[in-house]
Amino acid sequence: MGGVQLSERLKCLCNMVTPGRRVVDVGCDHGFVSIYLVQQGICPGALAMDVRSGPLSRAQEHVAEYGLTEYIETRLSDGLLTYQVGEAQSLVCAGMGGRLMEKILTESREKARSLEELILQPQSELREFRIFLKQEGYELLDEHILCEDGKYYFLMKVRWNGETCGECSSECAEAAGQEDSAMKALDLRYGGLLLARRDPVLKEFLQESLQNMRQIEQNLMKNENERARCRLEEIRGELRCMEQALALYDR
Repeated sequence: MGGVQLSERLKCLCNMVTPGRRVVDVGCDHGFVSIYLVQQGICPGALAMDVRSGPLSRAQEHVAEYGLTEYIETRLSDGLLTYQVGEAQSLVCAGMGGRLMEKILTESREKARSLEELILQPQSELREFRIFLKQEGYELLDEHILCEDGKYYFLMKVRWNGETCGECSSECAEAAGQEDSAMKALDLRYGGLLLARRDPVLKEFLQESLQNMRQIEQNLMKNENERARCRLEEIRGELRCMEQALALYDR
């Protein structure tokens, strides 16, 4: 049997794992990420965990099919609850909402902090999730954005820097909405490292989002009820942020 085939999103995720480290894949689904990491020689072994018995059973079958039962352990687990500190050095968690990821990292805070790196791909609530990471004391090591089948994905690598951000709560709240913290607000919305390197895919995302938001703005302007007016103000705030982010590409 040949090598397992992954989507570009999952390949990018796997390539963010530091070679030589054992990985714990939280929410492993069918187990293909762990299989790929071992097959490619990126990881010497993996722990594939999922909260659902159905996908975990399929992961077990796939691991056996590829002859990797000696290298990949499968385990039923809600987040990191059955994980034991020291079983892995890297965590991979992808394809779930930002709020659920927050829950996983909060419920098993000490376990998450013990890991040398966390490779994360939240599907939603990106700004709120970045604020959460900052408040929890996680340092951003790397991040990527890619477009696959018309959908944009943000991937990030973080590690706990040894302390929580004591003053971060008020700072992050300010950064999320105050004009005098415009750059911090943009970093939280779109990714500080992506903006710093003027990532071309992020530019595409911003341009596309700007076009879509302007269409929404035009539609809301035709409606005069209070709810529409409130939403219009929100949309215009988002438009200003996108325009500010795109302006960075001209510098």
